[in-house]
Amino acid sequence: MDREQARLRAKTWLFVSVVVASNVAGNFFLKRGMTGPLGGPLDYIAALLRPSVALGVALLIVWMTSRMTLLSWADLSYVLPVTSIGYALVAVVGRVFLDERISAARWAGIALIMAGVALVGRGTPQTGGRR
Repeated sequence: MDREQARLRAKTWLFVSVVVASNVAGNFFLKRGMTGPLGGPLDYIAALLRPSVALGVALLIVWMTSRMTLLSWADLSYVLPVTSIGYALVAVVGRVFLDERISAARWAGIALIMAGVALVGRGTPQTGGRR
């Protein structure tokens, strides 16, 4: 691996980490801030003013902008599978911090996702396809 490829790989993994962390944290804070069902439009506005919900929205803005940046140089067929590790982490966070119950079938699905992430993560972020 030459120096440019090593730099691209390091940059890619940095942004993958930001994408995954901001997605997991953003969704966690959204869920934590949503205390009950929303009735009308004013309830949605009031919900956005809750500190946990506002933090969740801010983190999801970070998620979207970092994902857009990552997609500007890495292939979609690489980015989506690699960042899907967030699905597994969301389940773990939900179980540990929100006391959610997760069935054996869901854990099996999460294990399959993680196996896919491991396979795709070994590849190169850019295949040199059409730009």
